[in-house]
Formats: sequence, structure tokens, C-alpha cells
Amino acid sequence: MSKYWCYSVVGSYPRVGMLRQKADIQGRAQAVCSISPSETGKLAAPRRLLSSLNIRLRYPSSFVTVAPSRASTAASARLNLFSKHLDTKPFLELNTPFSTERTAYLEDEEGRAIKEQKEAKEKEALARIKSDIRKDTKVAIEEKIKKDPSVKMSNQAPHPALLIPGPIEFDDAVLQSMSHYSESHVGPAFVNTFGEVLTSLRKLFQTTDPASQPFVISGSGTLGWDQVAANLAEPGDEALVLHTGYFADSFADCFETYGVKATQLKAPIGDRPQLDEIEKALQEKKYKLLTVTHVDTSTGVLSELKALSELVHKVSPETLIVVDGVCSVGSEEIRFDDWGLDVVLTASQKAIGVPAGLSILMVSGRAIEVFKARKTRPTSYFGSWKNWLPIMQNYEAKKPSYFATPSPQLIHALHTSLTQILSRPLDQRFAEHKATSQKIKKAISDLGLKQLASKPENQANGMTAIYLPEGITPPNVLPSLAKKGVIFAGGLHKEIASKYIRFGHMGVSVTDPNRADIGKAIEALKDSLFEVGYKP
Repeated sequence: MSKYWCYSVVGSYPRVGMLRQKADIQGRAQAVCSISPSETGKLAAPRRLLSSLNIRLRYPSSFVTVAPSRASTAASARLNLFSKHLDTKPFLELNTPFSTERTAYLEDEEGRAIKEQKEAKEKEALARIKSDIRKDTKVAIEEKIKKDPSVKMSNQAPHPALLIPGPIEFDDAVLQSMSHYSESHVGPAFVNTFGEVLTSLRKLFQTTDPASQPFVISGSGTLGWDQVAANLAEPGDEALVLHTGYFADSFADCFETYGVKATQLKAPIGDRPQLDEIEKALQEKKYKLLTVTHVDTSTGVLSELKALSELVHKVSPETLIVVDGVCSVGSEEIRFDDWGLDVVLTASQKAIGVPAGLSILMVSGRAIEVFKARKTRPTSYFGSWKNWLPIMQNYEAKKPSYFATPSPQLIHALHTSLTQILSRPLDQRFAEHKATSQKIKKAISDLGLKQLASKPENQANGMTAIYLPEGITPPNVLPSLAKKGVIFAGGLHKEIASKYIRFGHMGVSVTDPNRADIGKAIEALKDSLFEVGYKP
């Protein structure tokens, strides 16, 4: 029986998809065609071809069945269903996040094998379709590049540049690594990959202390809060939460959920608690933990870690220093050992540049000992280090271990991203983020706009929170930005949410010299403001 090997190319941009077919007719003929199901003109030729050959393609139930006459209409509708998020692209290699392999057999309506005399006709028709579709695809891609040069900056489907404070734009190689075939989470290959990830995290956080321990657990950055509250604090303990925005409120609420008494030391919007205020608070009460949001995503405020840690170690040496680094790890300098930090928690989807789904922590040996000395059981089962600590230690030692199933695909993506990040000096990466941040902040100032973080020392390098002009709100600006191919975020701080927008600038949008995301975003912001009547 003759066979078709069919590949469906999966993308993420609405409207147009492609179905790649490779005909291998008894080893004698090979051809490739591309069908764009949302464009009826391109679909008509393959449909006529199949009808003339009296052929139907059999797919699994979730795919389309293309048969002569009346089946064609239904097939088109079903084909559009799974193609509505796709886009026309040049032919892609297999084993990318855009491709899935499928097989189907060629049969006539009665299920009989196609006769050999039809093979020559089939080969000729498929070759003709291949040529026509490739020409159409080339023209379409060239037109898109003329309209938007950023289209050619990656192999991903054309899409607006995602410039919010996370998730961020992802590198092609990171996305492609997620298409790794399914494998055992306790098999040698995956265990080795996971072990290398944990070792690489030590380099990213700049720790060489063997007593410290990296953790990578399926979940969001919020799971990091739960791990801290459930493992390092016990009901009735005191925590001092330094408040620079929305996420300090949330961390404090998390502590209260676990029976921990959270005291917030708040600063005015756009500022951070001063060292003398922190010193006074530490002298007035004994705190088990002190938490600080390195960069609060709601305000763009950057907190100083080195001087803060020195103060805590001097005034209250037993207090554990916990850093929420969800919006800072990968874009801001963090020296875990040198600064005497106890916990830095983060997530995969921000400056680390991996799709959301991984909660990442670095924990000091001192914090591990505090955990081991607790008098009560951890108040979380899934987040308990009693369960996870031996797992992480075994994975780092390249030994299989199991408590709960990790996400192999996300771990592969994290492995790829960390390899890229560590391929250059970290100081160079941080300098690039700082230079880009200064460029953006100057452009904001030149437009006559202000930031929530007005003091330069309080301004983050991976994002900027921008006050809008009087009378203009996020709904007046964000849709216009989206039409120009740029996605910004609205305000998040509950007291001023309608007065500002947030511009994320971290990861490949900053470090990839072939991308034009930042310049495009600045121009789009200018034009969008001018369109609603703003005059600097």
C-alpha cells in the first residue's frame, strides 16, 4: 500500500496554518506540498487533486478527513478549527515546537490500495502544488517583512512584541527545546539534564557554597512564597515584610495564611523603606524572617540588597533574609554568597526567559539548618522541603529520585536558557540590561513623562512603570500599542492602577542584537500618545 507521511506545522499566530505532505510512493517518488487551510484558493488545488485520485486521507479522530464531494466542505471546517492559531511560514525542520508528525494511508473510497498507474499522475500534481505554494508563501513572507521588520528576527510566527514585566519574549532555541520527545523523569538522560540545570543555577545566583541548595519545582513564582512560609516559619513566628508595592501585600497575606505574623514596613509609592527605618524596626522586635521584593513588578522599584543584608546581619544576625527575585533574577545583579542572602525565589517566565511553570529557589545552608530544626511539621505537603530536599540533592548528584513528577519539557527549556545566559559573563548581561533601561528612561523623560520610581537608585533595569499624562488612561493607549505590534501592561498597584502603564525590557528583547523590540516600542509609545492628543 502506498503511504503519505503528513506533517502539521503548529504555530501561535491566528489565521493561517500549513499542512506539509511528503509522498513516498513505493520508494520511487518524493514530493512536498504546503496547504494553507484558511485560504480557500490554496486549499482548492489539493482538494481537486484528492478528488481526481478518488483518495481520502485517514487521520486520527482529532484530525480532518478529506474525501471527495460532500466530505470536502466538512473537512475544510474541521481543518480550520485546528489551524486557527497558525500562520504561513517557510518549511520548518521537524522536532521544533511548531511541528507534529502524523501518518496516513492512501486508499480509494472502498478502502482498496491505489493502483500503480496513478502514481505518476500523483507525483506530477504534488510537485506542481509544491511549486505554487512555495511561491505564494515567499510572497506572503516578503510582504510581512516589509510591513514589520521584526518578522524576520526569529523563526516564530509573526506576533506583537510582548514587552510586559513577564512573561517575556522567548528565544527560538528555548521554545524548540520544549519539543523534546517524551522521556522518563527518572531515566539517565533526563536526570543528567536536571542535574546540569541545578549546577547552572548555582552559577546564575553566584554561589559556590556546597551547603546551599537550588530548588526547581513545577509551579509559579507564588509557590516560592508558600515554600518560604511553610518551611522556614512556624505558626506564631514574626516576619518583617519590606513594602514597595503590590507583591509585598501578597507575600504578607501568604504568611498570614500559614499562621505567621507579618508586619509590613511601607514606603510611599515609587520609593523603598530606608535603612534607618529598617534598623529601628529590627531593634524593636525579633523577627524570624525579613522579606524584600528585589523588583516589585507593580511599581518598578528596585531594592538595594547588599547594604540591606549588611544591616540585617549587624542588627539582627539570626533573622533570615528572603528575597523575592521573580522580576530581577537574570536582569539584576545578585551575589548570593557575597551578600549573605538566605533565600532568593524566582520563576522561569521573566528574565530567565523560559515559559511559565517553574518555581526556582536558591536556599542557603543556614536556612536549611533552620528548616531542619523546626519544632512542627511543614504546613504544606507539596511544598515541603522534607519531600523536596532529598530529591534536589539526588538530581544534582545525577541520581534518579522521585516525589512528584517534574515537567521534562520545561526543564529542557530551562537548561537551554541557562546555557545561553552563562555562555557570556554575567556582568556583561547585567550591563546590557542597565544600558537599555537608561535608554528607555531617557526616552520617557524626553516625552515629558514621569516614572513611579522617581529616584534613579530606585529604578529597575528590567522594567519601567510610566505615569500617563493627565486625562489619559491605559485603555486609551494599550490598544493602540497592540495595533502597532507592541504589548505593554496596565497598572497593577491598586491605589493608582488607572494612572500608569508598565514596560518590560528584559531577556532576548535586550540581549539579542538582531531584535528591534525596544526601539519599536519607544516609537509606538510616542505615536500612541500623540494619537490621543498628547503634546509634550
